Amino acid sequence: MDHAIYTAMGAASQTLNQQAVTASNLANASTPGFRAQLNALRAVPVEGLSLPTRTLVTASTPGADMTPGKMDYTSRPLDVALQQDGWLVVQTADGSEGYTRNGSIQVDPTGQLTIQGHPVVGEAGPIAVPEGAEITIAADGTISALNPGDPANTVAPVGRLKLVKATGSEVQRGDDGIFRLSAESQATRGPVLQADPTLRVMSGVLEGSNVNAVAAMSDMIASARRFEMQMKVISSVDDNAGRANQLLSMS
Repeated sequence: MDHAIYTAMGAASQTLNQQAVTASNLANASTPGFRAQLNALRAVPVEGLSLPTRTLVTASTPGADMTPGKMDYTSRPLDVALQQDGWLVVQTADGSEGYTRNGSIQVDPTGQLTIQGHPVVGEAGPIAVPEGAEITIAADGTISALNPGDPANTVAPVGRLKLVKATGSEVQRGDDGIFRLSAESQATRGPVLQADPTLRVMSGVLEGSNVNAVAAMSDMIASARRFEMQMKVISSVDDNAGRANQLLSMS
């Protein structure tokens, strides 16, 4: 079988992977704080007994676009936005710390603060608030609660958000969409990031997704065309092989 089929097949496979990344970005175009996933490809020459006349395509190390999203003013007390290198800390399914830019904080039925179902971590662990209390978040991340019917001067702090600082190269996205320290960063900064008291949050503001929906749709169309082209290459090579076999049988 002609090696061109394997070359085209590899390119088609990577095109499908690229489409999946673009589809994921489109699905999260309205997710607060979402960072668009990047998909890099590189050429790898095929090595063997014959001359290296073929080149395959393989995925390179994926990353995320850390460009900040636009700020949306929601006036909701539990919505917060952070500075460029700041991250909120959440507890992942295995109990470890994860990091997110999604500042849409919710209160579950037990009074625990969550982001996308993950408990929000404060400086003393996961944060819970009294049922029905009016919640406010200060610029330094201090969370205060006022119980229903109580006078305004009885508002009391119930915890403080753990705010950490990390650059885009120090974290990597997990399968659950939550970022974690990379292995290289853990070797220099430890297994978890320490709270940074200099970070500030803006209450009543949400950072939007940095996905450009129009550009993502254009990428989807371009990927579909590339996939179709690779399928045509495979079909043409197969047809040529069939004609060659016919000529050989006639002779």
